[in-house]
Amino acid sequence: MVYTSTFRRIRERKTNYRKREKLLIGKKDFVTVNVSDQNVSAQLIRPALLGDKVMASVHSNELLSYGWKGSRKNIPSCYLVGLLLGKKCIQKRITSAILYIGKRHFTTKIAACLKGLSEAGLEMPISEEVLPSEERIQGNHIAEYAKKIKSNDDLYKSRFSSNLGSGLEPEKYPNHFSEVKDRIVNDKGDKKSDKSDKPVKASKTTKAKASKKKGESK
Repeated sequence: MVYTSTFRRIRERKTNYRKREKLLIGKKDFVTVNVSDQNVSAQLIRPALLGDKVMASVHSNELLSYGWKGSRKNIPSCYLVGLLLGKKCIQKRITSAILYIGKRHFTTKIAACLKGLSEAGLEMPISEEVLPSEERIQGNHIAEYAKKIKSNDDLYKSRFSSNLGSGLEPEKYPNHFSEVKDRIVNDKGDKKSDKSDKPVKASKTTKAKASKKKGESK
């Protein structure tokens, strides 16, 4: 019996090395989207032989600073995460990218994130046919379902406990979505910036040297 060893990330279905090779050869920035049981996160990454560089990233928790009260893992929130990431990329003069999902499956939530990226101004090769409709992006399907079961008080409160707890009536999902989207679009970047945008603080040694030189010049 012959044993063939494989890379750990192949066994764990995390990396597609053929696609990975094409990314390095093509020298194109790529977007990754990760949807968990509670949140969604997206990053724009610049591939390099010595290690990838995260140029911009967004976690769905950032939506809270824009007043978002809905789920942080559904289709509307995925779109908003993509929109916010797209804005950060454009601010950093990054104008195009491609999607990289490795061994994972392409889903509607990933497509919603890509739609947000595209509408923010980032050029991405994607077919319009795979993108969710504007109604689903706005959460109309959530609002319609909420209206349908509202007569059953126990079921209504059970299904939408998190929304109701944060002060959002699920029937008003589309209006709430539009309000948060407008805040993101009109935001001038004063809220929350990436760590990479923060100035690097000078060390004590550097400050001491600067103080010494200043004293010598007197």
